[in-house]
Amino acid sequence: MHKQERTRLVNEAVLQMQRICQEVRSSRLVLLADIRSEIIPAVLQFADNGHLYGLFSGWQDKEEYTYRHSIAVGVLSGLLGTWLGYSRPDVLKLITAALLHDIGKMLVPEHILNKPEKLTDHELRVMRHHTVLGYELLKETVGISHRQALVALQHHERLDGSGYPLGIGQDKIDEFSRIVAIADVFHGMISSKVYKDAAPFHEALVELEREAYNALDPTMTRVFINKFMSTLIGHSVKLTDGREGKIVLIQPMDPLRPLLQVGEQFIDLSKDFSLNISRIQV
Repeated sequence: MHKQERTRLVNEAVLQMQRICQEVRSSRLVLLADIRSEIIPAVLQFADNGHLYGLFSGWQDKEEYTYRHSIAVGVLSGLLGTWLGYSRPDVLKLITAALLHDIGKMLVPEHILNKPEKLTDHELRVMRHHTVLGYELLKETVGISHRQALVALQHHERLDGSGYPLGIGQDKIDEFSRIVAIADVFHGMISSKVYKDAAPFHEALVELEREAYNALDPTMTRVFINKFMSTLIGHSVKLTDGREGKIVLIQPMDPLRPLLQVGEQFIDLSKDFSLNISRIQV
């Protein structure tokens, strides 16, 4: 898929997501048929694109973040579900749930949702309540299963019990919710928002790996990192010493420290700890 075609599809999907979210804000109706006919086909095209870095490097715009984020989380969740061996019907259910994971934010006052400054304690409580609002809305939506509605409720829950709204631990968090949590955290880190700049891809992956030790599902997170890094084989990177190289091979046991070619030299970052990837080149 060429960059121009990719940009066009992204912008069309964002406009459709915006329309669907505005309908929720005005009437509390989820246009599920439109999601299935207008947005999911685009999500599947993005997921089949193969060039994930190129896809998501163009989705870091602060404008329309809420809508872009929902679609990106749908793409990433669908990919992770596929990488985990989910059937096609289950992947489609997962994508639908992921697209709607933040739908409760449409019922949060806009002055809080779009506030560029730090939220007050009260505003933060209102914002966090989007999980409950989304769950209650989806629970009453014909065509949405209880498992899919749970994703709206649980995507901020963490395996160590540190999440919200209920602070439940790993035994009570559904697999769909665990997958969407990983996609949500990762895309949130690589995205520019009104109150922060995007983190470089590699830094986001390193931070995601740290989260796998306590907050996120460790097995799913490792699959996500390994597979995502594998899509970057052949891609140019910049090292912490300023040199540029190309990813040649991903180490299964340490995917964030691949084998690189720098000029005529090969550098195995899994053995040379004096160097790191500082950023992936656009």
